[in-house]
Amino acid sequence: MSTDITSERVELTVDGDDVDLHYRTGGSGPPLVFLHGIGLDAATVSWRHALPALADERTVYAPDLPGHGESDKPNRAYTTSYYLATVEAFLDAIDVDEPAMAGLSMGGALALGHALDGGSVERLVLVNSYGLGGDAYWRTAASSVLQTPVLGNLLWHGVSTSKPAIRTGLRSMGATEPPQALVEDVDSVVDRRTVRAMRRWQRSEFGRTGFRTNYADRLEELSVPTLVIHGDEDPLLPPSWSRKAAATLPESELKLVKNCGHNPPRECPERFNSAVRSFCATGE
Repeated sequence: MSTDITSERVELTVDGDDVDLHYRTGGSGPPLVFLHGIGLDAATVSWRHALPALADERTVYAPDLPGHGESDKPNRAYTTSYYLATVEAFLDAIDVDEPAMAGLSMGGALALGHALDGGSVERLVLVNSYGLGGDAYWRTAASSVLQTPVLGNLLWHGVSTSKPAIRTGLRSMGATEPPQALVEDVDSVVDRRTVRAMRRWQRSEFGRTGFRTNYADRLEELSVPTLVIHGDEDPLLPPSWSRKAAATLPESELKLVKNCGHNPPRECPERFNSAVRSFCATGE
């Protein structure tokens, strides 16, 4: 059965500014909200296959976070706090209470942070999630580059306009060669303003001694069922983060996806969708 996924828009006020937010939605049943990662991502990138697959049993929602996709891309500071406020405003605007939430990379940190900060959540799906550890091997080099404007400009020059550069970026995050369809999807939504948002968020998060957002010491506070998914060949965020998180969370399941990198929903869509469908069905 194929479920139609439609494009919608909603006007939000976040941190005192109005933001026109685009989101994808469809299906029927209990709500399931998908949150994408930072940078080379958007609702139609990570969640292209997940939305119609999960909409058979859930009402799915996937916003383009500010700075991404078809949403506004204001010239402002982009921080985890700003994106958490956006998630809260989005849920209020669409009148969704206590949804299941699935987040990839930065989106995982947003879903987790929302729940830990008192947001009503039915259950969580954390996918190669940021916010589960304090450091990674590449952080020192990245933070140095981000604090040096000339080097930062050279690092990201051409990403928003060059398909070969996009392919190179995706290749660095995956376990296999990125398919052309994924390159096309990223190219259709990423522009220089997206790169600007990504760099500003990274500059706020990647410090000289570690990552700003790290919920590892708060996981025991979480009281909702949580599915922790991680590609076992993720070169960006170590699978050990998810292993430790699953061992700490009071009620969790761990799914390590073999031969998969940083984006299981696109690299291994059938396995990802099956795991999420099974987990979310237990909440009905």
